[in-house]
Amino acid sequence: MGKVYVLKSVQHLPVSIEEAWRFFSDPNNLFAMTPPALNLKLSRQLHFDKMYPGQIITYRVKPLLGIPLFWLTEITHVAHHRFFVDEQRKGPYSMWHHQHHFKPIEGGVEMIDLVHYSLPLGPLGTMAHSLLVKNELRKIFTYRYHKINELFGAWPDQNLQLEMS
Repeated sequence: MGKVYVLKSVQHLPVSIEEAWRFFSDPNNLFAMTPPALNLKLSRQLHFDKMYPGQIITYRVKPLLGIPLFWLTEITHVAHHRFFVDEQRKGPYSMWHHQHHFKPIEGGVEMIDLVHYSLPLGPLGTMAHSLLVKNELRKIFTYRYHKINELFGAWPDQNLQLEMS
């Protein structure tokens, strides 16, 4: 496996932990937060509206040049109102481990996304990360930040907090 990269996004939501959890723990809502250009589609029906450990979700996505890719994720951990983890089992990354954390704070919820990921193809993957992948992930999480503000309302005086290394 090549280099492991880290992406961290922090966003405050002016809603209750119950409302935040209800929305983010429903896998169907992923589509509301994904840029339309990615053309994300479920490749088979979800059997439940709430995620659970062991749940498998399969997608088709077109991240580059309209080329369709298959992506299979497993929800590996769920702690009600606290966090859940999705891991890619098959897809474009050699590793994708995405933690979604939720913490009640005064006036709302702090939501932290922490993604550890690696690309295939060794030095070519490293070059692709520098030239393309890092910027595409930045665009996706920036879109998500703004879409979540549209859906829940913006936290006063907050800007996008996105760290990538």
